Amino acid sequence: MGLKTSTKPYAERIKISAADKFMRQSVRKAQDLQWEKREGSREELGNWQEWRNIGESIRQHVVQHLPHYLEEFSDNVAKQGGHVFFAQTPEEAQDYVKKVILEKNAKHVVKSKSMVTTEVDIDPMILGLDGVDVMETDLAEFILQMDDWDEPSHIVFPSIHKDRERTRQVFEKKLGYTGDNKPVNLARFARQVMREYFLKADVGITGCNFAIANTGQINLDTNEGNADLTISIPKTQIVLMGMERIVPTIKEAEVLDNLLARSAVGQNLTTYVTFAGKKRAMESDGPEDFHVVIIDNGRSNALGTEFQSVLQCIRCGSCLNVCPVYRQIGGQGYGSTYPGPIGAVLSPVLGGYKEFGELPYASSLCGACTETCPVKIPLHELLIAHRRVMTNELKMKKGFDDLQMRMIGKGTASPFLFQTALKMEHFGLSMLRKKQPISVENMYLHGGFVNNGMGMAKGWTDVRDLPMPPKYKDNFRVWYKQHQKDRANGINVSIHTKKEGE
Repeated sequence: MGLKTSTKPYAERIKISAADKFMRQSVRKAQDLQWEKREGSREELGNWQEWRNIGESIRQHVVQHLPHYLEEFSDNVAKQGGHVFFAQTPEEAQDYVKKVILEKNAKHVVKSKSMVTTEVDIDPMILGLDGVDVMETDLAEFILQMDDWDEPSHIVFPSIHKDRERTRQVFEKKLGYTGDNKPVNLARFARQVMREYFLKADVGITGCNFAIANTGQINLDTNEGNADLTISIPKTQIVLMGMERIVPTIKEAEVLDNLLARSAVGQNLTTYVTFAGKKRAMESDGPEDFHVVIIDNGRSNALGTEFQSVLQCIRCGSCLNVCPVYRQIGGQGYGSTYPGPIGAVLSPVLGGYKEFGELPYASSLCGACTETCPVKIPLHELLIAHRRVMTNELKMKKGFDDLQMRMIGKGTASPFLFQTALKMEHFGLSMLRKKQPISVENMYLHGGFVNNGMGMAKGWTDVRDLPMPPKYKDNFRVWYKQHQKDRANGINVSIHTKKEGE
């Protein structure tokens, strides 16, 4: 799957998403419920804006001193007998994970907290190895895997686009499930399947919420306990983490854990907050062989640029839960492992504008994402910055759209062409109009509205009314010119509305 989750063009993805009524209903319901939970848990914490300021300062400090903290973390992992590998590309990360699996002669792999592993295509690589299988153990990811590796639709709730009946059908088809569609029974069945797999797993793979620089530990926040089993049962653990997911000490991790839990799921803390590393002599469980793969994959593109603040992200998904665009198209419409406002900013940084150049335009720029972000990433400002870079600096063409904008620019820059357009607009658009009786509700005073716009106007008229412009003799400029002339001639000027028959 990788960072790009779909080969369909952006317009086609949007059309498919807009037609999925169940998905849109599910997203709306989840957004509304999360709003209540999120705001309630933040209020309980007290002084939320000050917590945001602290979270922002921690993340900014780490990103500004990233080489230092990465080196400190790597040294401390090595002191405990672990291994750290820096992967510049997805291929390097895949090769390292493959090497460990083959060296261990592993046959069964379990995974948890796997967003970054999806980004670098770890699953297809493992499935391509002879005699090796892999099981996703986050319940939502498990459902997606059973459904032929369906695309995720949310950072925190990946299977939000599936209801319990669809899940039951997937379990019945793939696993022989014979029960009903009650969530508790579906979850128990999934746990039974996964528990058996845990007990025979040779290698566990997890992501990482935060890496603790001064201890060489990783910090995981989960709700299901599967990550703890992924860490404690297999003898070999491989952690994949984005290079920015690091904090100086456990003290800073504690602050960010609080921000993450309240912003992601509206809880005071997630059910399991785990700090882990290589098994120590006095411990009864845990990995005997501990590997950390630190992934760049384009993140360094943001360092030292106006997009650096996107690396502050703690992957809470709060921006998705307030976004009006995400509310309409869901996660799969973005075509990226990272959907929503954060994905619209991050994906072009990681994958480039050629693959993800449409995403910065998938925004109303309302600023709700910036307002809710627990670490104060100026998301809507970064979306504008992406648009500016593509338009002004890279001069990326948009085909017919670009031609239309050039024509509009020439027309509005020329007084003659502009006046000609004003004289012709009422007649020219009359061929595209839909006549509508005048009423208080519509106020279409000039002959209905345009409902079949062409080119760039089509995106507007497909979902909104575009009132017909007045005839040239009735437009504001003509009226104002006559108004000024009358005043200069000493004529008493008053606003007069023509009544029918006058």
